[in-house]
Amino acid sequence: MVARADISAAMILRLSLAASLAGAGAWTPAFAASPRPAPECRTSAARSDRIEALGQRGELILASGGRAILSGLRWPEEPDDDAAAASRLLVHRGQAVTLTARGDPDRWGRLRVEALIEGEATDIGAELVAAGYAAVDAGEGDVLCRPALLQLEQAARAEARGIWRRPRPATDDGISLRARYGRFVVAQGRLVGVGERSARTYLDFVRRGQDGLTVTVSKRTWRHLQERGLSAASLRGRLIRVRGVIDVGRGPSLDIASADMIEVLDEERAPRR
Repeated sequence: MVARADISAAMILRLSLAASLAGAGAWTPAFAASPRPAPECRTSAARSDRIEALGQRGELILASGGRAILSGLRWPEEPDDDAAAASRLLVHRGQAVTLTARGDPDRWGRLRVEALIEGEATDIGAELVAAGYAAVDAGEGDVLCRPALLQLEQAARAEARGIWRRPRPATDDGISLRARYGRFVVAQGRLVGVGERSARTYLDFVRRGQDGLTVTVSKRTWRHLQERGLSAASLRGRLIRVRGVIDVGRGPSLDIASADMIEVLDEERAPRR
């Protein structure tokens, strides 16, 4: 486990505040923010509460009787990572927190919140990501409401903290990807093909006949990517990071609903003459 002192509190606060300020629009490291907040990112008035207990997969049980989950995070799936993340959260049990809800409650009636420890300005969600005990995830929304969390995740991944100490499947390793069926993965590789169809677009990390990852992008999400200046031609050959839950049909695939879950990691290559 990474000691709390190993992570700069100033860095967590600075980037978590940036996440809150930038969260009104859709953003990834490659793109500019959209001009107006998406419905799922609109904030409610902040209120004070206390964390009474912790439910499954990081659910916050509040003194007011409500339940909440931290916005923009994917709770770890491995048992030891789950326990480590829970232990870190339970440090704040009984403490007063300022909660800012985003969008509507989820299907189970839980608020999606940003949670700051009162008197410390500690952002609980940013703290988990910085420690490497949660991945960034837009969930079911079209937009990642806290985009600057990706910077904290990048730092944690670079230093192999928490969940990032585990090897991740390569986009061209079909066997490893199939073994993660139904689980959340973060994977990166170079796109070898982009197939635009009427209802969806396919991002292929391997050539036809090879065993590897295909990302399925809905028509709506593809339009969002195009609005950010991307196209089939500009994406081919680029180094891309994607995240989502693995499905297996003809091969391993991810169905991505949010354009923010597709990160372009390199510059566009000049066309060959």
